[in-house]
Amino acid sequence: MTEILPSYVRDAWWTPGDDAAASAAEVRDASTGEVVARVSTEGLDLAAVLEHARTVGQKRLGELTFHQRAVLLKQMALVLTERKAELYELSARTGATQRDSWVDIDGGIGVLFTYSSKGRREMPNGKVLVDGPVEPLSKDGSFIGRHVYTRLPGVAVQINAFNFPVWGSLEKFAPAFLAGVPTVVKPATPTGYLTEAYVRILVESGLLPAGSLQLVSGSVPDLFEHLRLGDHVAFTGSASTAERLRAHDSVQTGGVRFSSETDSINASVLGTDATPETPEFDAYVKQLVTEMTSKAGQKCTAIRRAIVPAASVDALVDAVRERLAERVVVGDPRQEGTTMGPLASTGQRDEVLRQVRKLQDAGGELVIGTTEAPAGVAAEGAFVEPMLLKFADATAPAVHEVEAFGPVASVIAYDSIDQAVDLVARGGGSLVTSVATHDPEVAVALATGIAPMNGRLLFLDRDDARSSTGHGSPVPHLVHGGPGRAGGSEELGGIRAVKHYMQRTAVQGSPAMLTALTGVWHSGAEARPYLAAGEPHPFRKSLADLRIGDQVASEPRTVTLEDIETFAHFTGDTFYAHMDEEAAAANPFFPGRVAHGYLLVSWAAGLFVDAAPGPVLANYGLENLRFITPVSPGDSIRVELTAKEISPRETDEYGEVRWDAVLKNQDDEIVATYDVLTLVAKEPTPVPQPA
Repeated sequence: MTEILPSYVRDAWWTPGDDAAASAAEVRDASTGEVVARVSTEGLDLAAVLEHARTVGQKRLGELTFHQRAVLLKQMALVLTERKAELYELSARTGATQRDSWVDIDGGIGVLFTYSSKGRREMPNGKVLVDGPVEPLSKDGSFIGRHVYTRLPGVAVQINAFNFPVWGSLEKFAPAFLAGVPTVVKPATPTGYLTEAYVRILVESGLLPAGSLQLVSGSVPDLFEHLRLGDHVAFTGSASTAERLRAHDSVQTGGVRFSSETDSINASVLGTDATPETPEFDAYVKQLVTEMTSKAGQKCTAIRRAIVPAASVDALVDAVRERLAERVVVGDPRQEGTTMGPLASTGQRDEVLRQVRKLQDAGGELVIGTTEAPAGVAAEGAFVEPMLLKFADATAPAVHEVEAFGPVASVIAYDSIDQAVDLVARGGGSLVTSVATHDPEVAVALATGIAPMNGRLLFLDRDDARSSTGHGSPVPHLVHGGPGRAGGSEELGGIRAVKHYMQRTAVQGSPAMLTALTGVWHSGAEARPYLAAGEPHPFRKSLADLRIGDQVASEPRTVTLEDIETFAHFTGDTFYAHMDEEAAAANPFFPGRVAHGYLLVSWAAGLFVDAAPGPVLANYGLENLRFITPVSPGDSIRVELTAKEISPRETDEYGEVRWDAVLKNQDDEIVATYDVLTLVAKEPTPVPQPA
């Protein structure tokens, strides 16, 4: 008898006792019907699982900075890459072809790589994330405020759908882990054995901090009874299940965060300009067939409604029929030549056929495919053919409401852009709508109308057809989610997703207090000018010695008319404000001829730099540069450069230092402000001696 699939809880593998064997659910190979695994959680203490995450997991993850967690994500991605052949072999049993498995497995690994990279590039090497600028709250600057993100104190619970057992889990795990929140994964039963396999690889790698990732293989009937404030549930599945879970007291009154990504009737619009002889028409047909057959149409982002100009409907149907006949072979994905596998289970197959019958009863004409079992495949398998229906009535409610979660789409016609917008909106909110057009006016008109009804819009034309990631492929850099029926939540979207597992808090206090709380120096907090403090120039300090607040406060330098003219002729910037007194004086922003802003920034560098070789390895940028007060001939400027933020890189011998630069004139008025970015060695380095 096939063994029961284990869970990984409290940092150990767990299976139920022998008395659970009789009631364990059987999971079968999608192509052959052979039993792959048996699933049960009888006797599992879910309360203890959650508490382990809140205590051990929170403690271990809380010891790490954002960058340290990001490095671990990369290491996990590398381990999974090394052993992905094992995952591909198992994935075939779910009905996935090689291409389907690539989307799921390599796509999931890619999310880990992306969040590792973004975590190190876009987040500080600390534990608090600052959000937005400083808000002055007093005239003298002694009381300020800003927003910060800190991690949630609970557990991230993910309840996943059957269609993406690897990607669907890792796209939730990566941002939660980066935020510092431990995860409990509950995969869907039909494909949970593939989730178990990737978790086992990570466990064996030794990379997982204790309590950071737990896996529950099977049902969780009393899960929500044990959730509390500080916990977060991310659900992927049906809209009806999402609404039932959202209505639970733990969510309604208990403070548990709940996000959902649910089924949606996604659309793809063929633009009025994309007639059958255009590249856009061809790209549209190719994309539609891909979305019908990729993962056998079992994608929450798949195209369910092909919204097409009335004059092109018949041509579209013919083109789709031809492409399906040429390129799609239904069968066991382990057999050579198969391009579309079965659905995940016979239960799912039966559900898809029920939904197709509903669409037929509502006026949908089956113009491609059949509800009969495909020829030449195992009767025990969950096979269906690709099916395309055509609705004479584009406003028939069923086409906008009923989803057959398989290789099924419907074609409906429109006569005007306004009608196309209306048809998209009838879906009640979608994850994605794509538009095939090469006409910017068509694109703008459609986007204006349909953007509020979608989480993502893809515009397909001859210029991006080859490079496009496709209608049905969310990317970790951009938001995945959508309004209304699509669940009303967001996942992915780069660092936005990390913030879903954190609390944004407004913090008010003195500059010194906010400096301590955020790890970022604020103007008005203690600064240590190196001459006054008797310390080395800050550029002579490695990261081991440099401290927030270390400062260069320069002597003034006077600007002459000769300086301005020399800079103008040397650079070629002879803009009238610098060279024509009468024209400059007529400008309401200038008192007459003024110094170039870039002349002042260049001089500032000369005022604060220490020229000799040392720990500062490179200046790699300026950010947030603003010129505030014009500088006239005869004025003088000085600079205050203060170490603002220090971020050691985890995998390099150097780190990043952000310096607060303020230029002032002889009247102590602010001339310019900006941030200077440098790369600085972590440890003191020997100064090279002249040969």
